[in-house]
Amino acid sequence: MLVVVVVLAAAFAVVNGVHDAGNAIAAPVVTGAIRPGPAVVFAAVLHVIGALAVGTAVAATIGGIVLVPVDQMLEVLASAVLGALAWSLVTLWWGLPCSSGHCLVGALAGAALADGGLSAVRWGGLDGLRPVGVFGSLLWLFFSSAIVVPLAMVGIRLARRALRRASRLVEKPVRHGELVASGGLAFAHGSNDAQKTMGLMTAALVAGGHLSRFAVPFWVALASALLLTFGTLLGGWRVVRTLGRRIYRIRSLDGLVSQGSSGLIVLAASLAGAPVSTTDVVAPAVVGVGSGERWRHVRWAVVGEIGLAWLVTLPVSGGLGALFLVVWRWVG
Repeated sequence: MLVVVVVLAAAFAVVNGVHDAGNAIAAPVVTGAIRPGPAVVFAAVLHVIGALAVGTAVAATIGGIVLVPVDQMLEVLASAVLGALAWSLVTLWWGLPCSSGHCLVGALAGAALADGGLSAVRWGGLDGLRPVGVFGSLLWLFFSSAIVVPLAMVGIRLARRALRRASRLVEKPVRHGELVASGGLAFAHGSNDAQKTMGLMTAALVAGGHLSRFAVPFWVALASALLLTFGTLLGGWRVVRTLGRRIYRIRSLDGLVSQGSSGLIVLAASLAGAPVSTTDVVAPAVVGVGSGERWRHVRWAVVGEIGLAWLVTLPVSGGLGALFLVVWRWVG
């Protein structure tokens, strides 16, 4: 069972990388600041650095959601990862940006509820700014998605005003700035999303008796970073098109502001220990930039599709986590 959980967690990390590749590279690829191949490699390297440089607070939050007896923990973890993985694959096929953090929190809660009822889930809240359990994670997920819209909207208006008399010579520095912001977002993404896999693997190792307490081994951190990076190298081009063209056709300055705003929010969440979604930060940032420039040019039907996916992710992934636990035990 321990091997099964570790393999499923590895698969989740790879799919997460494929899904979220578009977050860090959509803007510079669409605006022509960098070609797709180098963009993916650039993001992949920074994912590894971010994953290894910013501690393990997010992993601890993920690892503390489920409160079930040790002898049932591996089954619950396996079922939860299956649920999160299934929904991630469905939304990837649709080309919709989907929150890996949202999926995982919902699936963990759903599998734990199916196993032991309400008492099997740490519901938690906030300890200062640090999230605890399901409610704390959801508060940060909502906050990160909500705050980045006005941040990007104000940012693009200030940038446009500052450059309103600039000549075309400013285009090259703006594109360079867009690449820097994209790199910062890739670093922040690695610092947050790789830790979700770290939390799963470490919790499984504790349940399997290979660790006496929850402390992420270096090899788990490195493996999680490399798995996420491998997924990034595969690319998620459907999501790239959605973020770069379908919501709002972004240009270099738009990319600079949206990527920079997103990177700041995701990095802050990583430092606080919040398993937020890079996807659910980047998409609202693109909406914020579009709204700050040309409200009518934002494709609100696409925004509605993404919003619907955001709303249904928690109950769907929770239901899938519970369903897989029931099926797992019935088959077993």
